[in-house]
Amino acid sequence: MRRRPVLATLAVSALPSRAQVVRRRALAFPRDHGAHPETRIEWWYVTGELQAQPAGVGVYGFQITFFRSRTTVAREHASAFAARQIIFAHAALTDVAQRRLRHDQRAAREGFGIASAALADASITLRDWSLIRAGGLERGVYRARAASTIGAFGFDLRLAATQPLLLQGDAGFSRKGPQPTQASYYVSEPQLDVQGDLVLDGNTQRVRGHAWLDHEWSDELLDPQAVGWDWIGMNLDSGAALTAFRLRRADGSALWAGGSLRELGGATRNFGVDEVQFVAGRRWRSAITGASYPVEWVVQTPAGRHAVRARVDAQELDSRSSTGTAYWEGLSELLDADGRHVGGGYLEMTGYAGRLRLD
Repeated sequence: MRRRPVLATLAVSALPSRAQVVRRRALAFPRDHGAHPETRIEWWYVTGELQAQPAGVGVYGFQITFFRSRTTVAREHASAFAARQIIFAHAALTDVAQRRLRHDQRAAREGFGIASAALADASITLRDWSLIRAGGLERGVYRARAASTIGAFGFDLRLAATQPLLLQGDAGFSRKGPQPTQASYYVSEPQLDVQGDLVLDGNTQRVRGHAWLDHEWSDELLDPQAVGWDWIGMNLDSGAALTAFRLRRADGSALWAGGSLRELGGATRNFGVDEVQFVAGRRWRSAITGASYPVEWVVQTPAGRHAVRARVDAQELDSRSSTGTAYWEGLSELLDADGRHVGGGYLEMTGYAGRLRLD
């Protein structure tokens, strides 16, 4: 659930204390690929693994995430300078061989040709960074572009859908806590086929790989008892897609949990609150924030018992200058109960460098 998913306290966004109830409705595409500015928070979140071409010369993980946050400025406010919506973006690249994470962040109010999130379909831009969708109603093609002078990295990637949309939860309505308001609309696109160009220290190389996209929007996600969450989105080598998450109390216990498994060409099996367990293993401590993150996990779901292992320990993103928080988001591998590699994707952990705030 990413994701998405890491908006923190925003000085410009002192949102109302009473959130709207997220109501079930039938999702309609391509409209629901686009923005939902009436909701408080929203994100489009893409993560994946890239193989330099020719194969064998480099393995990379990448992330590009766009966040939209609604402020308390009235929609009918007369000033064109009124900050009704704020757009944030994070981009990151993990170099597995160098065991190094590079990342950058941006933020701007929507408008003036600087930042925008279209309504009719996914088309989000923040200066020269963008995520734009084109093509069919379900199996479209995304283009993701980002360039960072801070980390001397960038990418221009084409991400093509190979499977139908994965509507998480109840036809896209995903509970995130014990209260009915603690929910989101949540759409995933696993097993995206990726190809394009990666720029690293001024050198351009062709890459291919697989990615995962989450699009989520909500008025309220976190119960007051929750400090953060742990989440995995894994593309299995079989073509299946595995999602698992839990919202975590301060003592480390699970407040809420969920996820799903969709076999290649099969139906989706949604997981109940009591059917998902995360057991932390080896930890890594950040020298920047002092936070201690479990970089190895055992995750038990109706899909079986799996181990999740970070490909690189140091994949903490310090985004305190944009969304106001630090979190761990990184390329990881998935192993079965016998220790065999069965897939890969991303692990996200929030709330370890301080309680995550979404208000």
